[in-house]
Amino acid sequence: MKMRSLILILVIGLGTFQWGFAQAQKASPFQVGAAKIDITPNENELPEGYYSIRDHLFCRAVVVQNESTSAALIAVDQGMVNSDLYTKIAAQIEAETGIPAPNVFVSPSHTHSAPWGMEAAVEKGVLAAVKEAKANLQDATLSYKTGLSYLNINRDVIDEQTRLWKQGPNYDGPSDKTVAVITFRSTAGDPIAVYYNYAMHANMMFMGGTISADFPGETSKYIEDYYGDGVVALFSSGAAGDQNPVSVEPMVEVGHKKVDALLASGKAKDLAEAIMMAGFGGGAEVELEPKALERQSQMISSLGQILGEEVLRVTHLPQASDSLIAISGSKEILTCPGRTRTNTGREGAPGTYEDGEPVNIQLSLLRLGDIAIAAVNAEVYNIIAQRLKEESPLTRTIFSSITNGAANSGYIPNDDAFQRYTFQVLSSRLQPNHAERGIIDGLVGMIKASEL
Repeated sequence: MKMRSLILILVIGLGTFQWGFAQAQKASPFQVGAAKIDITPNENELPEGYYSIRDHLFCRAVVVQNESTSAALIAVDQGMVNSDLYTKIAAQIEAETGIPAPNVFVSPSHTHSAPWGMEAAVEKGVLAAVKEAKANLQDATLSYKTGLSYLNINRDVIDEQTRLWKQGPNYDGPSDKTVAVITFRSTAGDPIAVYYNYAMHANMMFMGGTISADFPGETSKYIEDYYGDGVVALFSSGAAGDQNPVSVEPMVEVGHKKVDALLASGKAKDLAEAIMMAGFGGGAEVELEPKALERQSQMISSLGQILGEEVLRVTHLPQASDSLIAISGSKEILTCPGRTRTNTGREGAPGTYEDGEPVNIQLSLLRLGDIAIAAVNAEVYNIIAQRLKEESPLTRTIFSSITNGAANSGYIPNDDAFQRYTFQVLSSRLQPNHAERGIIDGLVGMIKASEL
């Protein structure tokens, strides 16, 4: 039965879905265009807390258009893109290019080394990249394949000395090693763009005071340099809420130096404040040994090359190409009970809470043929994405986190993780036992609905 629209209200536990989707589209030939725009701050006017530029920041875009509609996949070298900015960008794109707002997917790389306050540059860069990509449209095919990379590791662990929860490498914790890759090619077989997804925090240059797109920027550059001819490589972050690079020692070394200096000088009253001050943007002016910063930079290069090589390996594998696809997008709100923390402390000890305002989480879905890109606008624990992919009716399901805005939920742990007293869990505004099932059921329901 064809359905122009459907709205369901579904209550599961105490989580509430507002569930809506558009009429299914017909598969047809399609075109693809790609572009990237530099949004790096001027070297002579660096924001406060930044002292140098390691590598440039970009907005990258791929536009896919068939006979019925179009979509835009956008990757931005930023820590986050707030919800108001995303809404504004999606509306502008729809008004100026005709791409429906529900089909506009904006995914920040979550680099910890891009300045805050770049909203104007991001808005301008994204719109310019989408317009240029649309102007570059050509007849195309797409293919999907996955690879594996062992660069990420679970980061919730019990300290061997204190026996308390902390952030550190947990070799036995849940960690999805999948690298999902969509390759867009011309009908002659030449690459146009590569969209790849991997679950790992881009925090290697954190607290270094150096602007960097981190490993996602390095990986994309590596792929683009390999192919040349204007090929664009877009990164989207998988469920990396509890996933670090397998070694963050270069970042930890720099962080310790900055935190120690802030505490010694009295500029920070306690450890939590020192970590905050030394965080995004490099914090206080603390002289660092060049070798420490070089070590951070080298690790970014290493991660970028290794991940880039896996993406390239996947693009070279024999794989079937789709020349006819349907395109559809939808967005829904999952409302979960909230909480407000009433004590302090970064990690190790339990938090105390009182009931807080409900938390709204945006769920998004973009269908490109039988590929489902399922997204949440927050940092999600890895096991949630693994379970979503296991339950999805489509084997080609990609999970993209912190996409299409930024929820006020904080981190979204899986239900079991609420027993761990890490800073991600303690700072979450969500009450336990609602978000995990709500996200999985909501996105699976949206995927099934998109088949009607």
